[in-house]
Parts: sequence; C-alpha cells; structure tokens
Amino acid sequence: MAAAGPESGCDPACGARFFCTAGRGLESFLMREVQARLEATQVEYISGKVFFTTCSDLASMKKLKSAERLFLLIKKQLPIAVPSLSKGKILNELQKLVNDDPGSWLKAISLWKELLVHDTKREKVSQRDTNPLKRKVGENEIVVAKKLKLEEIQMVEKRHREGQWDRVPKYSLEQGDAITKTEELHKQGSQNDLVKAANTEDLEDLTFRVSCRCSGNIGKAFTTQEVGRVVGIALMRKFGWKANLRNPHLEIFIHLSDTYSVVGIPLFRVPLASRTYIQTAGLRSTIAWAMASIAEIKAGALVLDPMCGLGTILVEAAEEWPDVYYMGADVSNSQLLGACDNLKAAGLAGKIDLLQVSVTELPLPSQSVDVIISDIPFGKKFKLGKDIKSILQEMERVLRDGGAMVLLLSEDHHRHLRDCGGSSIPLTSQDSITDSEMKMPLNPDKRAGTSDMASPSHQASSSQCPSRVLPCGSLVPVECFKVSLGKTDAFICKYKKAHASGLSPAGCHEPGAQPEMAALQQSPCLQDSPRAPSALPLQMDVCREHTC
Repeated sequence: MAAAGPESGCDPACGARFFCTAGRGLESFLMREVQARLEATQVEYISGKVFFTTCSDLASMKKLKSAERLFLLIKKQLPIAVPSLSKGKILNELQKLVNDDPGSWLKAISLWKELLVHDTKREKVSQRDTNPLKRKVGENEIVVAKKLKLEEIQMVEKRHREGQWDRVPKYSLEQGDAITKTEELHKQGSQNDLVKAANTEDLEDLTFRVSCRCSGNIGKAFTTQEVGRVVGIALMRKFGWKANLRNPHLEIFIHLSDTYSVVGIPLFRVPLASRTYIQTAGLRSTIAWAMASIAEIKAGALVLDPMCGLGTILVEAAEEWPDVYYMGADVSNSQLLGACDNLKAAGLAGKIDLLQVSVTELPLPSQSVDVIISDIPFGKKFKLGKDIKSILQEMERVLRDGGAMVLLLSEDHHRHLRDCGGSSIPLTSQDSITDSEMKMPLNPDKRAGTSDMASPSHQASSSQCPSRVLPCGSLVPVECFKVSLGKTDAFICKYKKAHASGLSPAGCHEPGAQPEMAALQQSPCLQDSPRAPSALPLQMDVCREHTC
C-alpha cells in the first residue's frame, strides 16, 4: 500500500473523503465517473473500491451509476499483521481502530450529520418549488376533510338529540377513514430515523450496528460476528452509543484483509446499484451502464440492442443519454414482455421500439445504426457456438462505417473469436493490479470523460488500435475489460467498424448526419427489406406502435 500511515476521511478544507464499492473490473469506469459527475480529486483504487475527495452533496452522489454502495470514509490504513500476533494482540489491534484516533470518528459523524441535514433541506425545498399546486391541493383536502368531520359531528349530535341514530349518513365512515389516512401520511413523513439522528446533539443517543467483511488471514482467525462484537463494544465504551441490530441510526462498515483495513459509514441504506426504475432484473445495471458509457453515444444517434432480453442496457442508456433513438430486438416473446414492463416502469415505453426478430435477420438497412450495445447470451440455455460469427456479421452489416459496437462476451465466446483469427485485444481492466498496490491518484486537474486512466498499462492499451480485424470483416477491436458477473467472469469488448480505406476518424460522420436516420421510422426499407417477413413486431399496449 502506498500510504504509510492511516488516512483520515474528514478534512473540511479540501472536501470530504468517500469511497464506493464496485464490481470487480468496473473500477476504471467508476474512477472516470466520479471525476465527471462529482469533480472528484485524489481518485485512487484498490480491488473492488474507489476512493475520492469531493465537495458534492448526496443528491449528486446518488446519480453514480457504476458504483454498488457509497461510504463516507472514516479511516483507511495498513492491515493487521495476523500471522505475527497472538489472538489477544489481534483483538487489541481491533480495539485500536476506535481508541487510537477517536477524533476521526467524531469528525466523520459530524460530517455525516451535516450531509443528511443538507440533503433533507434540499429535498424539502425541491418538493416545495416543484409541487406548489400539489401542496396547495393537499392542504385544501385537509381543510375540507376537517370541515366535513366537524359538520358530521354536529349532525350526529343533532340526530342523537332527536333519537335518529339510524339515519347517520353512509359517507361518515369514509370521511373518517380519509382523515385517518391523511394523518398517517403526515406521521410517516416525519418519522425518518436518520434525520432524527442527524438532529440529535447528544451523540450518546445514537444507535448503531457494525457490519464486517473479513478476508485473508484475519478471516481465518475470526468470524465477522466476533470482529463486529469487539469493535461494537469499543464504540460503546468510547462514545456511549447504543447497539441496535435491527433499525439503527448509524451503520459502521469495516473491511479487513491482508492488504488494507477500511472503515466507513454507508450513506444510503439502499445500494446505488439497486435501480428504482428497473422492475425485472436482468443484466446487472452497473455492467449495462458501463457498456453504454464507452459506446460513444451522441445526440441524434440510433442505438440498437439486437439481443435486448429484458432491456436493461436500453433503459440504462436512455436514462443517461435521452436525446437518442433506441431500438431493441429479441427472438423471445417472454423476454420482450419483461422488457416492456421495464420500459413502462422507467417511463420509457414511448421512447424505445422493440422488435421480435432474430439477431441474424435484422429488418434494418445496411449501415443504418450508429451504435450497437448487446449482451451476447451464454450459459447452458444459450449455446451459440459457431453462430457467434453469423451474429457478428449481421451486426456488422447494419452498423455504419466508423460506428461503435460494445459487446458483453463470455470467456468461451471471447476465446472462440480469438481462435477464429481475430486479434487479441489487450485487457484494459485491473487484472494485473494486486490489492497491495494502491494506485496513484489521477490528475486532479483533468475532468473525467477523457482518456486519463489510473495506470500506464491501462492508458497504453486504450490508445492502441490493433490493425487486425475480426473474422467477420471490418470490425476492429479497440479495448476490452474483464469484469465479474458474480459466479463467472465476462469481457466487455469494444469494436469500431473500419472504412473501406481503413479506420479513419476524419472519415466518420456524426450520428444523425445520414439522411436515412431522420426518417428511419418511416423508411420503406423497414417494411420492404428482404429480411422483413421474419420480423414480428411486438403487439402490446405498454409499447408504442412499432416501425416494422
């Protein structure tokens, strides 16, 4: 590890220090994203985590797409030397995480409270500014309901005096329920444990729990429960906090390994990777966004996913780059039904066209697509084998010269293309970087979105463009990232379609410049193409009228 001593997470003079967890292989995507979205500086990573400094608020950090979870950093330091210490001394080292530097804990808690209070105030102002009419209507409803309730009470009292209980209006119960529901909504709006904790001046009123992850030697010596118990007792003794495993105000996250010790506070209870606009999960959203982020999507372009499945890639791309025409295709009706549900949940049902058609028979004119992004299916259910070549040939046909294609390939598919004579793309992931190497921070003066990378090997492999092409013809490999899908690994591979005279940026036209792009929906080629009879437009109410 590059740092010789512990690193504190809270220096107000230069912004707060945070870290995000990321899927293995996505660290470089996240590094670029925090620079672009958050103007982050001092960006560095270890395997599975990206550390950065920023002055951004929680609302901005919620927009991170390639991160799994976001934490406020309390401390990052060298690992506990388990092999050279007795069990008692190891327990003492765990207690030192709290006792040696209580100031970093108090500063982190103070900053955590400030972030939550600021975010709560911002949300209230935003709701007040964006929904003045709705708020006024809601207030009027409460006034009317109370007025009706008062009239009802007066009526009941009058009828009681007259002995007419059987004539109580039927709507009285409904009015009472309406008032009760309104009161319950107001109570729910005020019951935010995190905000209460943030407004608590006495730190002894805080409740907490400790979440641990232990790997390497310390994971063999202690369970996560044992580590959590030791740290938890130290926190109670030092600060007077109370443990609450079910619904705490504060969660403390600790990751101990053979190469580092990291302590932080999760800023959101729901992971950033859990998208609210994805109804049915397919490909992991962080992977889908990473693929779209390197596809060079520009306003006015036509983006195609010819094997869209549940539409995760299309949804992620459309959320980030809205001024684009998106089209998805899949041969499976059940997958397209799920895709339509996702589009409807994301509010994109009228913005993305879906076609039921084979990827090898796309009803599109040649060179009509600016960008292709697709997850090539693999596993026991999908044995493409040599069909991968015909799939790439059809994608190559519809892709314009200079267009980009980003594919998620299994190890078998990647190996098959290599064995068939395609060039071996140099990996641009962090496979060669061990946990013990703390990468140097990126240039803080450069904004992300550029080609600035964390390591020299990454920068070199990204800039080169192999002269050899895939066996299907003019697709030139550009870069490749090995990423984790959980139980298996895969490759995000980017290709560019070369011109007849070679891949030349000067000869590439901008997306939307070709005449057929503007009128693609009405293009007779979509109906009269020789391949069109095999295309079955998906007929569902949640999808808009399709162009084929």
